[in-house]
Amino acid sequence: MYQRPDRREARLRRHVRLRAKVSGTSERPRLSVFRSLHHIYAQIIDDTKGLTLVAASTVDPELRKQCNGNGGNIEAAKAVGAAIAQKALEKGIQKVVFDRGGQIYHGRVKALASSAREGGLEF
Repeated sequence: MYQRPDRREARLRRHVRLRAKVSGTSERPRLSVFRSLHHIYAQIIDDTKGLTLVAASTVDPELRKQCNGNGGNIEAAKAVGAAIAQKALEKGIQKVVFDRGGQIYHGRVKALASSAREGGLEF
């Protein structure tokens, strides 16, 4: 009998494969993106120290107001991308490595990445 593949397991498998190649250093930290059904989260992480340097998401109160409570659309992803870029530049971070988290580079993930690039991040 055919068993439908589990989408979550497939994403985690892709994420593990991606993380084997991508890691953040103190000179070039990792911009990690997680997308849920209702929200989108972005973190800039230094993997050598195991520290999150900067974070932004649609759960944050100031971004929630911009998104009108709906964090699961492309406009919300653009707002998170701009916010993470602004916070990173304030901390002196310009170059990052992009980690799409096993997601397809399309839609909200692509919108966040392009907005972060427009905000001044290089990747």
